[in-house]
Amino acid sequence: MKNRNTFGIQFVLRMPKQQKDDAATIYARITVNGRRAEISLKSKVSVKNWDEAKGKAKGKRDEIARLNTHMETIRAQLSDCYNQLVQKRKTVTVQAVKSLYLGEDAEETATLLKLVEYHKLTATGKLAPGTMKNYGTTESYIKKFLAERDGKTDIVLDEINYGFILDFETFLDNYQPLDHHRPLGNNGVMKHMERLRKMINLAIKMEWLNKDPFAKYKLRFDKTERGHLTREELDVLRAKKFSIERLQSVLDMFLFSCYTGLAYVDISNLTPEHICTGIDGKNWLMTNREKTGTDVKVPLLAEALRLIAKYRHHPSAVANGLLFPVISNQRMNGYLKEIAEICGIRKNLTFHLARHTFATTVTLSNGVPIESVSKMLGHTSIRTTQIYAKVIERKLSEDMEQLESRMVLHP
Repeated sequence: MKNRNTFGIQFVLRMPKQQKDDAATIYARITVNGRRAEISLKSKVSVKNWDEAKGKAKGKRDEIARLNTHMETIRAQLSDCYNQLVQKRKTVTVQAVKSLYLGEDAEETATLLKLVEYHKLTATGKLAPGTMKNYGTTESYIKKFLAERDGKTDIVLDEINYGFILDFETFLDNYQPLDHHRPLGNNGVMKHMERLRKMINLAIKMEWLNKDPFAKYKLRFDKTERGHLTREELDVLRAKKFSIERLQSVLDMFLFSCYTGLAYVDISNLTPEHICTGIDGKNWLMTNREKTGTDVKVPLLAEALRLIAKYRHHPSAVANGLLFPVISNQRMNGYLKEIAEICGIRKNLTFHLARHTFATTVTLSNGVPIESVSKMLGHTSIRTTQIYAKVIERKLSEDMEQLESRMVLHP
């Protein structure tokens, strides 16, 4: 259902600062749907000759009559601008009426999709490609929402309010994909709301938007435990040997991530030059996280070194100057599901699960300090790493058993 616009024109006075006489400048105040904008008439009048209640000059002198006639002409012109926007089925905002009256380019009006494009322009190169891809997904949802909500292809930023934000969240909650993808869960919805809020904050910083429509909105993420492989499950995968090369290479890269903590995108960019001699004279992996740009330095375990040696002469890896024969993350996750089924592992085996396994089963569970784990994972804050520490029940049990064996109990 289409909402009717509210429109009004009022004339008000503005007294310049540090002025000796009582002459004030007259402004036309336009109001559209509760939003205001003012236009100077470049005319002045004495405050004592102004009727504030009627919004006009008072008196019978010729100059007063001419001033009031001029104001009514401007009122008619502004009303005509408003009616033009309505008749042409254009988005009616206070800025659109003002721009049309002043003869400014209406195309310069800030809109949501122009904001999305500006964010894309300024963030590309600063944010990781995967993050930019996620913003692209949010953009596609915004376009679908606008089409379904109002039959529009865009919306002026000034029209975005708290109700718009709630409507977008409801749309995401109820959206049913036509392809094989699953509907969004709560955290998926919240991630899209978070990205929209970041873009809206950019608009506020650029002074394209005066009010923050997210001011009363609160993101509500569900707390989730990071999945990881147990020591027994990791042993099952490490012992498995496939005759099918594609499955074996995917499993090996997954295991390499379990022993180094690297994400898929970082492993896919590894070259022999990333293997360096560390401060202890042993082999270390030194690279940068694609996602955050932070340095990552990981002393290589024997299992990780074995996997690197295994693919040293692999044709695909050598041809691309990489450590491993990399395939797309999507294909790799597809093969991992096949591997999980064959190995009897009843977990959603994705490549990122290997990173979680490194944090929990391989390092924290074996007494590696959380500060060291945080450095090796390339986290920018140790609070991110602390998420993993909450799920290590076995390590807590072992620590308490060791404590008990050292304690001398007195009666």
